[in-house]
Amino acid sequence: MRKQFLIIFLSIFIPILLNSCGSKSERKSNQLLYWSSNNTQEIEFAGYVVNEWNKQRSSGKVSFQPVPEGQSSEEIILAAVVGKTTPDIYSNMWQGDVEDYARAGVLVALDTLKGFKEFIYTRCDSAVIKEVTSPDGHIYQIPWKTNPIMLLYNKRTVNDLGFKEPPENYSQFNLASEKLKKENIDKHGYVKKWFGYSEVLVTWWQRFFDFYPLYLAASGGAPLVKDYKAAFDNKYAVEVFSFLRNLYEQNYFAKERLSARQDVFLSNIIATRFTGPWEILHTEKFKPEGFDYGFTHMPVPDDHQGPVYTYGDPKNLVIFKTCPDAQTAWDFIHFMIEKKNDLKLLEITNQLPRRKGLLNDPVFADYFKRVPKMVEFAKQSEYVRGTDPYPNLTEVFDIISQEYEECVIYGKKSPEEAVHEAAKQVNLLYVK
Repeated sequence: MRKQFLIIFLSIFIPILLNSCGSKSERKSNQLLYWSSNNTQEIEFAGYVVNEWNKQRSSGKVSFQPVPEGQSSEEIILAAVVGKTTPDIYSNMWQGDVEDYARAGVLVALDTLKGFKEFIYTRCDSAVIKEVTSPDGHIYQIPWKTNPIMLLYNKRTVNDLGFKEPPENYSQFNLASEKLKKENIDKHGYVKKWFGYSEVLVTWWQRFFDFYPLYLAASGGAPLVKDYKAAFDNKYAVEVFSFLRNLYEQNYFAKERLSARQDVFLSNIIATRFTGPWEILHTEKFKPEGFDYGFTHMPVPDDHQGPVYTYGDPKNLVIFKTCPDAQTAWDFIHFMIEKKNDLKLLEITNQLPRRKGLLNDPVFADYFKRVPKMVEFAKQSEYVRGTDPYPNLTEVFDIISQEYEECVIYGKKSPEEAVHEAAKQVNLLYVK
């Protein structure tokens, strides 16, 4: 498969790739090496927490660097694994890759470390712990932060269309879309404004921002893969494909690449977007005067009952087996995700720690008073899913994305045909 090819490819170019990144030169003698993401705010947080840790230690100190630059952090980590140049601690691990690395034997089973089990149950609820537990019964990742995908909407546009509240289900969403289209179509039939937009790229991870959160919302958080078989060949996936296909067929969503323009949400070209809490910092910085916006849950089928789940876009912490002192590495991570440092993470990055009871904890109360738009995300964080604890998830999303393009964007297959074909191909991934 594609990942196996990538391993072979990177194994040829690892000396060039990693030497150019300078990863080895950053490790200081007798210190553990921690890689963060290369996001500016996370670099600031990592520098802060490493400095605080080292001030308190005469030994077991930690040196820190952002993950080296590359096409993606996932490919850099894969290259480091193959080249045996991994950091000791990594905090930007996509949950969907963990099982592949666990099966390759390159991650420390964290539940074998002193103090881990006691701590994880104070931080996470049983559903989250189940989500990150591998089929072999071990836990190789620590839930760290989450960025729930929600519906960002222009309050003025929604109100002008006759809605007091943002659309909650498919029918309301389609009705609002039709109204906006009728008001913004010229005599040649060209639509000047759309109700929403999602990237039409077939890239596998784009489905984190349309199909997957909508599937979780429709299904009550159901898995894509269960017992090494596709679990999404069901009415929920078909409903999501049908909903999205209609948005493109009716020209409610633009098929053209709007991302090449200036911010189409702030310039009123689109009225909604599926996005995460990172949008707050950007929107507050660049919004026009008088611009008002809000967040709500993902649209759901008209007959939906119960809580609305979404994709939590989690990034987790792992310890690689190249680490010379896994227990000290865990002690550092424990320190890093204590409440006071989770608060620091919130204040610096506007990203939610994946811990239970955020809104009821006085430690975080002042932050949510100061940043009220994060309250909706904190509420949503009680109803998020990551990815299923199975290998080959990149390929799973790639298969879904190929069928998504055929059905949703170009209308060459029915939703039923596309979902069934995707499930059939996913099942082939797990044939032994």
